[in-house]
Amino acid sequence: MRTLGGVPQPTLQARHARAAVAAVFLTNGALFANVIPRYPAIKAELELSNAAWGAALAAFPLGALIAGLFAATLITRLRSSRMAAVGIVALAVALLGVSLAPTAVILAMVFFLAGAIDSVVDVAQNAHGLRVQRLYRRSIVNSFHGLWSVGAVIGGLMGAAAAGLDVPMTVHLTVAAVIFSAVALVAYRSLLPGPEDAERRSAEPTADPNASAPPRPRGLGSVPRASVLALAVLGLLAVSGALVEDAGSSWSAIYMRGSLGADAATAGLAFVALSVAMTVGRLTGDRAVDRFGQATVARLGGLLTAAGMGLALAVPTIPTTLIGFAVAGLGVATLIPAAFQAADEVPGLSSGVGLTVVSWLLRVGFLLSPPLVGLIADATSLRVGLLLVVAGGVATFLCGGVLAGRRERSHL
Repeated sequence: MRTLGGVPQPTLQARHARAAVAAVFLTNGALFANVIPRYPAIKAELELSNAAWGAALAAFPLGALIAGLFAATLITRLRSSRMAAVGIVALAVALLGVSLAPTAVILAMVFFLAGAIDSVVDVAQNAHGLRVQRLYRRSIVNSFHGLWSVGAVIGGLMGAAAAGLDVPMTVHLTVAAVIFSAVALVAYRSLLPGPEDAERRSAEPTADPNASAPPRPRGLGSVPRASVLALAVLGLLAVSGALVEDAGSSWSAIYMRGSLGADAATAGLAFVALSVAMTVGRLTGDRAVDRFGQATVARLGGLLTAAGMGLALAVPTIPTTLIGFAVAGLGVATLIPAAFQAADEVPGLSSGVGLTVVSWLLRVGFLLSPPLVGLIADATSLRVGLLLVVAGGVATFLCGGVLAGRRERSHL
């Protein structure tokens, strides 16, 4: 790698690969977001009750949980580049089925399939993004997640516009599938070739270039207890991030509407505030990580998350709630990317295993968070239920030290 003023400069191949991974992340965010604005129409057309609709939606994370267990094996055999790009095409086709499902059961099957594909794509795109980051020798993974959020905004706007213009759902989702599948397939040409461990091996400072790389265990059975414990803590960090994101998507509008008396338009602003702050945090987070290290950024983020949501719940007004959700979104912005990266670097695991485990645990968090908050809310109040987000911030502060510090990051 050439340097400029002592700073390593990425090669042309690495820059092209970074742009390609960014495109995959953006398309992944945009595809599902296209469907969300059509939810009311789908629910009304199938005449589903709230319970039936919730059950159908739950099939998505269920499919993700099951398929996510096989992501590492698929990536090892077929490579992360292929699973990410081709998986986007498969996801686009699966989501098209949402517009064609004639019953709740078939709709749930479509969501199950889409969730299964999405979980593999998620692990693959993160694994490939970390390959590119090793070539850059500095943090860039947060920018990928930031572009996922940008894609989600683009997809949401597309879906909202299509719904507002009464564009038939099949036509709308077909156009989205064609556009984003084409982007992913073009990006595939610039993704990195070779085995998943190629950049990891070349980054070893003491590696003998003429020596063969030592075999890495294929699973968790022969892994040291310390590595298993590290994965558990990283999983807890990822779940803490899920608590915040789910609070914004599942509960913020309900809390604003029911507890604070906000009108329908204002009620949605809490989610917007959290999403915008999270996007900004991800797009700017790499500089903070390079300067201060993942551990410091994550622990400070945990404090921001706890303080932001604590403010929203302690002072229940519309302005303080909007500010609180925004601060919480900023605090959690780099947490999940940091947990993914650290999991991929846990010693003694073959490529993709640590990332798969933490990604799976993250999806457990997304699956359990809504009913857990709902149960607490039914027993007490939604304000009390949302205290789980404060707890997630505290857990992040306490456990964030497991992530890399500034000095460790110089060896990426």
